[in-house]
Amino acid sequence: MTESVWDYPRPPALVPCERRVRIELGGVTIADSGRALRVLETSHPPTVYVPPDDVAAGILRPAGGGSLCEWKGAATYWDVESGDRREQRAAWSYPDPVPTYAALRDHLCFYPSRMDACWLGDERVAAQAGDFYGGWITAELVGPFKGGPGTLGW
Repeated sequence: MTESVWDYPRPPALVPCERRVRIELGGVTIADSGRALRVLETSHPPTVYVPPDDVAAGILRPAGGGSLCEWKGAATYWDVESGDRREQRAAWSYPDPVPTYAALRDHLCFYPSRMDACWLGDERVAAQAGDFYGGWITAELVGPFKGGPGTLGW
């Protein structure tokens, strides 16, 4: 069954992730969850948010700066360290999201482009083009996707 990002709503929907989420960095599994959440927003591949209890202890370091999502609120960024790797600003979270997205509180979203591998079930995801949105692309997902060169003005 295909899933078109153009059928996703605006404002975005927050839904449970139906597949197990695994994230690897530096040869180590740094997150493993059956309780992740997906954010589905028009024109974007889903972003996947992992509960903090399902992320390995000691891998996150506060990173400078932040950003503001018009829907979810103020984001905090994290450097991720595992094995022999340190990826700067490779994850983000919402410590105090707006009430509509309260379930995202402290969940972590990782850029798949900066990890060794991200998995939904048995499928290795592809990273969304560009370095802003951090979407997770799977085989059933249909675009075109916002994020690559020339698409930011959509």
